[in-house]
Amino acid sequence: MIAVDTNVLVRYVTNDDPDQAQRAVNMLAGSQTVFIPHSVLLEMEWVLRAVYDLDRAAILTAFRQVLGLPNTQVDAPGLVALTLERYEQGFDFADALHVALAGSASPLFTFDSRFARLADAAGLAVEIL
Repeated sequence: MIAVDTNVLVRYVTNDDPDQAQRAVNMLAGSQTVFIPHSVLLEMEWVLRAVYDLDRAAILTAFRQVLGLPNTQVDAPGLVALTLERYEQGFDFADALHVALAGSASPLFTFDSRFARLADAAGLAVEIL
């Protein structure tokens, strides 16, 4: 198993540097399993949103494209899928991942009132400190 950094995945989905994009395609289509850390997913969402100005739908498409490859792997894939569902419902990606990974450590405390409202509406234990 090998692992990848955010910039490899960004090149893969944006093709903004054709040489690097092709190298990313070759690696991701190779025979080795490619591990994607949660931190890379966090950074990928931020880069696609803040640097490339992609909207939520385009970012979700990019995640599904990468995570749908037969040889990509993440820790806790069910929690990553839940994160994507909540992101699609309007949660910030990082907040959705934080609450998913917190698991049974509950409640999750925050100063973010928007996050707490969304979480409450979804039946999640997130409280304002």
